[in-house]
Amino acid sequence: MAIAASALLLAACQSVPGGLTPAQIAVLKEEGFTQTDEGWEFGISDKVLFDSDQAAVKPESVANIKRLTGRLLGVGLDRMQLNGHTDNRGSDAYNRQLSLRRAQAVADIVVAAGVPAANVQVHGLGAAHPVADNGSAAGRAENRRVAVVIVTP
Repeated sequence: MAIAASALLLAACQSVPGGLTPAQIAVLKEEGFTQTDEGWEFGISDKVLFDSDQAAVKPESVANIKRLTGRLLGVGLDRMQLNGHTDNRGSDAYNRQLSLRRAQAVADIVVAAGVPAANVQVHGLGAAHPVADNGSAAGRAENRRVAVVIVTP
């Protein structure tokens, strides 16, 4: 699995629009974040995926989440939103709960890695925002994910 999932940074440079320093933006870009309407988003799709009907982070992803969290904390980014997602199997209510448990599983790792718990927001979005076609097994696997969004001041 590729480099994975979690996000936070620190820098003491000039601020640019959006409240981020050039050093913070550089790290976000290096790690594969893209700017969206919500903030800087890291769509952990093929990096931190979950088995069907499971909320446990795969062991190979834990180290990647910790590494990314350390990198982000290193440039002063310690506020994030974790958006859990599911494939379209199961009821809407069940998928919202499962996606929330997935986001919380990632939150537990980033908090253990040094992010203040008060700075982490978790959301369960269920199957509402697929990144791939749920008509195939491969597409459903991509949709079982947690997306990290860096919250800027």
